[in-house]
Amino acid sequence: MYGEGCSNRTRGVRACSAAFPGGVRGVASRMSEPEVRGEIEAKPLPADVAGSVEAILLTSDRPIPPRRLAEVLGLADEGPIDDAVRTLNETYAATGRSFRLERVAGGFRVMTLPEFGGVLSAFHKSRSEGRLSRAALECLAIIAYKQPITRAHLEAIRGVGCGEVLRSLLERRLVTVKGRAEELGRPLLYGTTKEFLDHFGLSSVADLPTIAELKGAP
Repeated sequence: MYGEGCSNRTRGVRACSAAFPGGVRGVASRMSEPEVRGEIEAKPLPADVAGSVEAILLTSDRPIPPRRLAEVLGLADEGPIDDAVRTLNETYAATGRSFRLERVAGGFRVMTLPEFGGVLSAFHKSRSEGRLSRAALECLAIIAYKQPITRAHLEAIRGVGCGEVLRSLLERRLVTVKGRAEELGRPLLYGTTKEFLDHFGLSSVADLPTIAELKGAP
């Protein structure tokens, strides 16, 4: 029996040698490096992309640009990322989840649905010291709609000094210096930041409600 096994193995080796002259090493040597690498590196499947996108966004405390997600997953473009986000949101809606993936500040982020705002507000009530004051919200609103704007123009609209409030908004990184005005003294110009968009769940300042919409609000 030993001899028979050895004979079968010998025939197998001869058959392999006949099919692949030079042996397996010869075949590998005739393949280009990209071909060999392509055999080893498998592209992520659609289900893998959705799961990976979900895992990354669930563990991130800031929006992740689709370009960055595609880069991490080894994708050639952002198309599969958009498909994955759409698939995940459809799954969340079908299963009654309390959140969805939204495009915010140039990236995707996990956001809770508006109907859960009340319970979340009650839960985080103890953190009220971190909320923006009325004065800060007024200054921020003016800057958001009038940017880029100088401090003098901001104070002229509010009718009071805004130095301390403006400093607090800069420290929170909700406002930043955008440049200098082309006028006497070259005063600083202020505008909103990506952190501002993230804080209020906006994709861009174009998503801000119009003056007409605000006037029509109850």
